[in-house]
Amino acid sequence: AGRMAGSDATMLEQVDTFFHAPAGHLKLRQFAHDRGELIYYERPDQPGPKLSEYSITPSNHPRSLCETLAQALGISGEVRKRRWLFIAREGGAHTRIHFDEVKGLGRFIELEVVLAPGQDPEEGGKIAERFCTALDIRDEDLIDCAYVDLLTAHGCGP
Repeated sequence: AGRMAGSDATMLEQVDTFFHAPAGHLKLRQFAHDRGELIYYERPDQPGPKLSEYSITPSNHPRSLCETLAQALGISGEVRKRRWLFIAREGGAHTRIHFDEVKGLGRFIELEVVLAPGQDPEEGGKIAERFCTALDIRDEDLIDCAYVDLLTAHGCGP
């Protein structure tokens, strides 16, 4: 991954608190007491490359935002992880390679191909396949849902 990215990894400690939402996933990612992101995303639960639509709003007050959202929506789950992040550039996109150590689940590799504006999602799928081959990630290794779903046993899995 370091060779593909041309640099060393950045290590991130993350706490993702998920809230009940009528569709998709709504989570608050906390990096520190004064730094976080509110993230809403929709992504199909299926193995292999999938298109994810998302929006991110930074916050300098993630703890109080978490308390407010918990009161309004209720908490549906929490994911604590240590992430080693590599960023590789290829084919007009950049690919975030995540080596995740998830509390209560174990270790995972996640690939996130961030498409350039107007770039075809099919091209992103091909980029993901090339990275899977280079990192020896096989189809049988893939999971079809989010970490929070695995932790809360919503019927998803390998």
